Amino acid sequence: MLQELFRIPGLGIPVYGYGVMLVLGFFGAVTLAKFLARRSGLDGEVFVNAALIALVAGVVGARLSHVLENWSEFTRSDLTAWQNFKNVLNMRSGGLTYYGGFLLATPATIFYGWYKRVPLKLGMDIVAPCLMIGLGFGRIGCFLNGCCHGAECNAPWAVRFPYGSNAYLDHVRDPERPLPVPTPLQELHPKTGQPMPRVPVPLSELKGNQALMDLAKAQKARPVHPAQLYSTITAWLLAALLVAYFTLPHLPGRVFALMLMLEGGTRYLLELLRTEPAVAGTMSLSMVIGICLVIAGVVMWFACGRFPRDWPAPAEPVPATA
Repeated sequence: MLQELFRIPGLGIPVYGYGVMLVLGFFGAVTLAKFLARRSGLDGEVFVNAALIALVAGVVGARLSHVLENWSEFTRSDLTAWQNFKNVLNMRSGGLTYYGGFLLATPATIFYGWYKRVPLKLGMDIVAPCLMIGLGFGRIGCFLNGCCHGAECNAPWAVRFPYGSNAYLDHVRDPERPLPVPTPLQELHPKTGQPMPRVPVPLSELKGNQALMDLAKAQKARPVHPAQLYSTITAWLLAALLVAYFTLPHLPGRVFALMLMLEGGTRYLLELLRTEPAVAGTMSLSMVIGICLVIAGVVMWFACGRFPRDWPAPAEPVPATA
C-alpha cells in the first residue's frame, strides 16, 4: 500500500498512486484504441474523445456503484449527514466499482459513437480490449490505495495492509473476530469520553505525536489475498486474448461479446476471494453483475451471427497509416 507516491517539489501537493494508475490506464487504453481504430480505417481521434467521455461517466458510475454496494459505510449513525456526504465524495479513500463505471460509461460512449457515425459493433470491438487495459491499471491503483482487498488467507504471497487501510478497518469491525486496537489509538466517545475499541483514530489525526505514529505503524491487518493484483493479471491476459481475436476474421461485435463472457466469468471467480457484502443470497453485487455480463455476452455472440451487418456506415474512411 502506497497511497501517496510523492509531493511536488516546492508546492507540497501530494501525488497519489491511485490517480497515477488511473492516468496510466487512460493513456494505455487510448493508445491501443487509436491503433486498432486506424488499423480498421477509422479516425483514432474519435476514440480519444470517446475515452474522455467514458472517463468522466465511468468515475461517476463507479463511485455511485461503490456507495450503493457499501451503503452502511456512508449512512453511519455516529457521523453527521454532512460527514457521511463528504465520505461519499472522498474518492481518495478508495472505492470505485468497475462495473458501475462500465454500466454508465458504455451508453455514453455508444451515443457519442452513433453521433460520429462510427459502426457500432466495430467500435465496441475496438473498445473491448481497451477496457481491460484500463481495468488492469486501475486495480494496481486499488492495491496502492489499499481498497478492494481480498479475503483472509495464509498463502506465501498474502499481504498485510497497514493501520487505517480498508482491510485494517474491516478487520477491526469484524463482528466475529474483531482485530484489537491498542487503547491509545482508540477514538474517544464524544459524550462519555471513553475509548471506543472498534473505532481507531484516523492516521491524519496522529501526526505530530511520534509515539502514537510509531504505535500505529506497528499495527497491521490480517493477511489477505492481493485480489487487486489478481484482477490486474487477469485483465491484461484478457486484453491480449481480445486483441489476438480482433486480428482474426470475425463477425463485428463478437470481440465485445467475448469480452463480456470472459470478464463476467473471471470476475465471478475472483469475487470468491473477496469480502464484498452479499446482495442476493451469498452473492455480492459484482457476482450478480458478472453473471448478467456472461448472459449478455452469450446473447450478443449469437445475435451477431444472426445479424452480421454493422451500422451505421463510417462517415469517411481513414487510411490505416494515418
